[in-house]
Amino acid sequence: MLQFRAFLPFLAALAGVGFLSLMDAFMKSASLAAGAYSAAVLRSAIAAAIILPIWLGTGGRWPQRSVLRLHLIRGTVSGFMALSFFYALTKLPIAEAIAISFVAPLIALYLAAILLGEQIRREAIVASVLGLAGTGVIIGARLGSAEYDTETLKGLGAILFSALLYAYNFIVIRKQAQVSSPLEATTFHSGVACAVLAVFAPWFLILPAAGPMGDIAVASVLTLLGSLLITFAYARAEAQALVPMEYSGFLWAALFGWLFFREPVTAATIAGTLLIVAGCWIVARPRPAMPQTEQTAI
Repeated sequence: MLQFRAFLPFLAALAGVGFLSLMDAFMKSASLAAGAYSAAVLRSAIAAAIILPIWLGTGGRWPQRSVLRLHLIRGTVSGFMALSFFYALTKLPIAEAIAISFVAPLIALYLAAILLGEQIRREAIVASVLGLAGTGVIIGARLGSAEYDTETLKGLGAILFSALLYAYNFIVIRKQAQVSSPLEATTFHSGVACAVLAVFAPWFLILPAAGPMGDIAVASVLTLLGSLLITFAYARAEAQALVPMEYSGFLWAALFGWLFFREPVTAATIAGTLLIVAGCWIVARPRPAMPQTEQTAI
């Protein structure tokens, strides 16, 4: 039972990444039809409309000023992070976009040491190197022979910008999860992102047709599920231990790419994912308990 509890945060993070990867597939379709901005702001609006009554119905109260500040930071960062990512999806294949975004966990690993004071373990460094190597194998095979044009370069720039915001978002989630419930954090996450992006609605908002609107609605529900699970995980494990779970996003992307778009899985993809999975296992496996001394007991 204790061993299962030790693995629970990692299972929650893995499932959360899976839900968010499936959400990306729906959002790519919606973004191509209605534009990345409209898809992003409507997704946040629908998610907020779903989660707000649930939070209030379970006794939700206005947070303290210090907690509210974290909610505002995460919502703002997440809003622009999502917008730039969805824009990149309109320029790049979904698997490539997710693969490139894997630089975020590596950045977050060291941000956790700087901003959270976490001590970086050797296992976490090895896991990140393996994950980055696996990602490099995949990107090299998928992008090495690509013919780049202006639109592709726009997509690459957008995904790199999104990855930088994603790395900082990891750190904010860790702080937020320690002082807020997953339900509260998820409510403000969607609400603040919607409010921030809605500022630009008079110039960019386009109401989509029924089909894309349905995709956005499904994506909103998947966003809530993924956010709840990831917040739950970060409240129970260190950021440096959980960020390699993000590398499983390519596994989900390969699966959904095949199911939705019949994208083939290449030998390079298999080799890269093996490295990624190895890194995830190294950091997630239970560590033997240290013998207790008088000093550690104190």
